[in-house]
Amino acid sequence: MGAQLRVYKRRIRSVTATKKITRAMEMIAASRIIKAQRKVTASMPYATELTRAVTAVSAGASAEHPLTSEVAKPTRAAVLLLTSDRGLAGAFNSSAIKAAELLTDRLEKEGKEVDTYIVGRRGMAHYAFRERTVADSWTGFTDEPTYADAKAVAAPLIAAIEKETAEGGVDELHIVFTEFVSMMTQTPIDDRLLPLALEEVAEESGTKGDAKPLFEFEPSAEDVLDALLPRYVESRIYNALLQSAASKHAATRRAMKSATDNAGELINTLSRLANAARQAEITQEISEIVGGSSALADANAGSDK
Repeated sequence: MGAQLRVYKRRIRSVTATKKITRAMEMIAASRIIKAQRKVTASMPYATELTRAVTAVSAGASAEHPLTSEVAKPTRAAVLLLTSDRGLAGAFNSSAIKAAELLTDRLEKEGKEVDTYIVGRRGMAHYAFRERTVADSWTGFTDEPTYADAKAVAAPLIAAIEKETAEGGVDELHIVFTEFVSMMTQTPIDDRLLPLALEEVAEESGTKGDAKPLFEFEPSAEDVLDALLPRYVESRIYNALLQSAASKHAATRRAMKSATDNAGELINTLSRLANAARQAEITQEISEIVGGSSALADANAGSDK
């Protein structure tokens, strides 16, 4: 076997092994998407009803609360960025990071100081490489987040917005995550969680134009909001974590399918090149045999004379 043919054979074996790996990763991601979709669907009713409850309490009470009151001149904002712990997901992480950077630029142009919170090793690595300050970070659960993980992420954010800005608190809370639209479409979006925009929430919950119910609060509306709004933030973050996980699995599946298809095409190309090299070797061997036979025949003819 010639040297060129050995190179092609070695490359075919290498690409074939890679194709098996990418195919397995594609199948694993496809199985995880279904589970992640079910979790997203299951979390929606709770988040919707909790949003309606918060809206009803906030609209029916005259109490001012730090989680619903708009600051006249906000000077500080928190941005929560959701990325993944692993790569091999195409542009999933880079798109979310780009959306977070655009949001940060917009907030800074508005005169606000931005504190960045990150979920996922990919986002942390991006900011660490660029030596950017991160207020807090979390890793290890991006593929299968739980409600306990959402509570852990929400706790310092709620504490920050309840503090005075001068003491390290923030006036606004924004979240950047990848929304799962379909198996083929995942869109990075940014959403302001706090302060809660009551008019927008009322529209989404279908209560716009309806008669507002009257409530009596015991012991007070502030205590009710203190109990409801942290749950609201946790549920929104949990839903965003689930959507991000589903989007990541879909992006991984798409990337691995593309890699598998490309590996198949490369194997076909290398196989054709290997066949051409083998044919060239056979042709050369035949030519050498024919040439040697002709030379031997001429030599024999000359000796007979």
